[in-house]
Amino acid sequence: MTARAILTWPDPRLSHLCDPVTDLAALHDLAADMFDTMYTAQGRGLAAPQVGVMQRVFVMDVTWKEGVKSPVTMVNPVIEWASDQVATGPEGCLSIPGITADVTRPTQVRMRWSDLAGDTHIEVLTGFAAICAQHELDHLNGIVTFDRVSPDMRAVLEQEYAR
Repeated sequence: MTARAILTWPDPRLSHLCDPVTDLAALHDLAADMFDTMYTAQGRGLAAPQVGVMQRVFVMDVTWKEGVKSPVTMVNPVIEWASDQVATGPEGCLSIPGITADVTRPTQVRMRWSDLAGDTHIEVLTGFAAICAQHELDHLNGIVTFDRVSPDMRAVLEQEYAR
């Protein structure tokens, strides 16, 4: 397929709530393009709004950099449960290149989503998979990394990004 251009902050589309997917058939080419885009950009996750498509779908592959691909497409994903245990760690974003921020997130989440065939999946994600899924779901809700840090840290990161 084709790698697409990745929108960068402060593109206003990155701050909008995405619409639910109603036509799965139309997603096959989009998902393939999103994987090509993500792999080309050396990312581990990519949400549709990052390529200008305002629908609730993201792709992720948290293991490919270790040599084993495990691509997942999540359509209309929902976090059904999140652990009380949280961890703070560095997160980067393909839409805010060059910036890494420490973000606090639950260490486990139970996700429900549909795949491209319309089958429903429910899975407890842990570790980096949980962090990645939460990050990409944020994009579907119009939330970027800057929205997950304190106002003071956001000001510092925005200044760094502007350079």
